[in-house]
Amino acid sequence: MSKTPNIKRRQFLAGAVAAGPVLGLAAATKAAAQTQARPSVPATPQTVGDTQPPAAQPLVTSGKVGGDFMVDCLRSLDIEFIASCPGSTFRGIQESIINYGMNSKPEFLTCLHEEASVAMCHGYAKIAGKPMASLVHGVVGTQHASMAIYNAYCDKAPMLIMAGNVGHGTERRPGVEWAHSAHDQATIVRGYVKWDDQAQNLQDFAEGMVRAYDIAVTAPMGPVFIEVEADQQEEEIEHHELVIPKLRKRSQPVGDPGGIAEAAALLVNAENPVIVAGRYQRTAEGPKLLAQLAEVLQAAVIDERSRMNMPNRHPLNHTERGGAALRAADVVLALEPMDLYGTLNNVSDIIGRPASSKIRPGTKVIVIGTLDTQLNSNLTNYGRYVGTDLGITGDPEATTPLLIQAIEKHVTAARRSAMATRGQKLKEQSAGFMKAIQAQAAVAWNSNPISTARTCAEVWEQIKNEQYTMSSEANFLSEWPYRLWNMDQPYNSMGRSVGGGVGYTATASLGAALANKQHGRLTVSLNGDGDLMMSPGILWTAAHHKIPILYVIHNNRAYHQETMHVQRMAQRNQRGIDRAHIGTVINDPNIDFAMLAKSMGVYAEGPVSNPNDLGPAIARALAVVKRGEPALIDVVSQPR
Repeated sequence: MSKTPNIKRRQFLAGAVAAGPVLGLAAATKAAAQTQARPSVPATPQTVGDTQPPAAQPLVTSGKVGGDFMVDCLRSLDIEFIASCPGSTFRGIQESIINYGMNSKPEFLTCLHEEASVAMCHGYAKIAGKPMASLVHGVVGTQHASMAIYNAYCDKAPMLIMAGNVGHGTERRPGVEWAHSAHDQATIVRGYVKWDDQAQNLQDFAEGMVRAYDIAVTAPMGPVFIEVEADQQEEEIEHHELVIPKLRKRSQPVGDPGGIAEAAALLVNAENPVIVAGRYQRTAEGPKLLAQLAEVLQAAVIDERSRMNMPNRHPLNHTERGGAALRAADVVLALEPMDLYGTLNNVSDIIGRPASSKIRPGTKVIVIGTLDTQLNSNLTNYGRYVGTDLGITGDPEATTPLLIQAIEKHVTAARRSAMATRGQKLKEQSAGFMKAIQAQAAVAWNSNPISTARTCAEVWEQIKNEQYTMSSEANFLSEWPYRLWNMDQPYNSMGRSVGGGVGYTATASLGAALANKQHGRLTVSLNGDGDLMMSPGILWTAAHHKIPILYVIHNNRAYHQETMHVQRMAQRNQRGIDRAHIGTVINDPNIDFAMLAKSMGVYAEGPVSNPNDLGPAIARALAVVKRGEPALIDVVSQPR
């Protein structure tokens, strides 16, 4: 509502356009004469609007506007950052953030693509343990952001996506503003957000925002979508009875006591229990709790690495021999598994070839998780249905302390002795892991292009005494960071994207680096070349906002996983693999990632192809990162 109803939004816009740009030109000219700033606009005016000063515009508002109240709502939720590629449908709240809120809590972070701004929220949530927000511009911005929203939905990462919209047709400018607005914008992404809201007034907005935050951070967590109406942002507030609800103090859902007691009995009486950890870690206590559970049972753990679930060098972490552990299991405890069917079965990638079970007939399977409480009838990220012996609905991290208590009640002296014997054997097996891994890493150590093992080892040599986060997925690097590095802190790894949308790593890594900045931790992204090219503008955002991060580009000059898929098809069809590179390689010309980074203000070296040059290059780049700036090294790599 406005105190000046005769000056509607559309009329104000039309008047401003007709008058052309004026206030501030004289002051800007004077300031330019006093200080020589770096050129950021063309030196010669390019349009009439650049040369003709605007007429004085009427003072439309004299008090608090809706955008100011929206900033108050964000502050009440402790939202520290809001990432965005600028757009006119949220110009009101943007102006309120930077002037009313003085660009502090939230701070406006400029991105060059909506997918990047949302993916930053994804990485930030996985390290900070709380949401940040993203502003997207109308229909087109929502469509740009949709891939990153989907990744966050699959990974159960909480975030607030705020989408601008001009809902009233009489208030839209002719032309493009109609193409950028919608009656129900959330329908574009409704299949993969946890909740969405379209407020009819500012009080609705306040209650919707607090509810959205509450829903986003309650397991199963996920992104929420809030439409931000343009007129609500821009018009003056008539009264001061608006109230921001207090955010509820929320505990996470835990499994029921009867199910926990039954699970405890099965686990205590098992000869070879195995724990599979999927989307387990939710807080900094997660890895400690999982290790405690494994130690109480003296059970092997297979970490699916979608989170920093368990220290990788813990003697009960048997991820490296996961297949053998499953074959020996008589009880499997799966904690929020990513794909239980794929975990328990050897699945061929050849259509028509049947799967074979990894577990013995009669093995009991227990699942603790929340995924089944939020299934989408269209999207199939839930995987195949697996019949289990016991399913417990609850957040696995929150349920773990109760499960440990129940296990301890069931343990007799005889069972404790048997558990200790089993644990000793598991520890002896674990002792041989590192020796075997180091022998494998030595293969192709001096090769050119550089092996992925050598790249990961050289990075580890430089950061092993630092607090760090490995923010990238490692499956494209043959999991070498998990095998060579010591990961014993809850922030050492972000795990997988889960959704698998290419373009996640470079952008989410910068969100992680933003969360790490206040703690003085290093953020290292072992980034694929194809991934970075999905959103190369993220490098500019890193430089502009001085977010310290080291990008080590795994430049194998291909979408190599797709190359392997085409090779499989060619072999199956008996046609040879000599043409499998067509449509999957990134060469001719080769991309110069160092030059690309430098063009956006990022320190860069490369392409590095001699393995002996890699260590010194990493050391120089880390010196830049430690002084608070981003750096990039382009490493010409072997495929995997």
